[in-house]
Amino acid sequence: MGDHKDIILVGGGGHCRSVIDAAESAGRKIRGVLDLPQYFGTNVAGYNVIGNDDDIPKYVNDCEFIVTLGAIENAAPRQKLHRLIKEAGGKLATVVASTAYLSPRATIGEGSVLLHQSVVNSCAKIGESVIINSGAIVEHDSEVGDLTHVSTGAKVNGACHVGARCFIGSGAVMVQGVKTGDDVFVGAGSLLAKDALEPGSYIGFPARKLK
Repeated sequence: MGDHKDIILVGGGGHCRSVIDAAESAGRKIRGVLDLPQYFGTNVAGYNVIGNDDDIPKYVNDCEFIVTLGAIENAAPRQKLHRLIKEAGGKLATVVASTAYLSPRATIGEGSVLLHQSVVNSCAKIGESVIINSGAIVEHDSEVGDLTHVSTGAKVNGACHVGARCFIGSGAVMVQGVKTGDDVFVGAGSLLAKDALEPGSYIGFPARKLK
């Protein structure tokens, strides 16, 4: 791990704290946090807020970045930060917590994080800036699109396809082989037993699209 650059965390708050724990457990060194200007000089779980989004270009040469703004119903703020880092020439780090399992046959895009006790199994494909939250499972041969958040304890079963900018809520279950389109929200505790290809919210057991 010694050849990795320091990490800059972009976005404070609860998700940032979880990523800090995961990064520390993986042996990554954190330089500091970028957040809104009013938080300059404060700290997040012991790491100083050293600037805001405008300061991203200052760190592109000697640091890597993780977008640590959580996303539930709207991935647009995370998408904006992801784009700002890329446009500045920054490189996104990937963090796999020490207690997470990432199969050697799986692939994971830059900027993605696997938090504690999460599992990404054989031949799964994880996109860029994806959150696989604590205890979440992405089973064999599944795909998770860019900027998607698979929340705590959610289960994406084998050969599922999750689109970009989606949210799979806490404890939700996707039945094997089910697909979502982009910008799909699956409510906490829901059972997605059929494809959900249209953008929108799917809630219930089994899940149905809200009108």
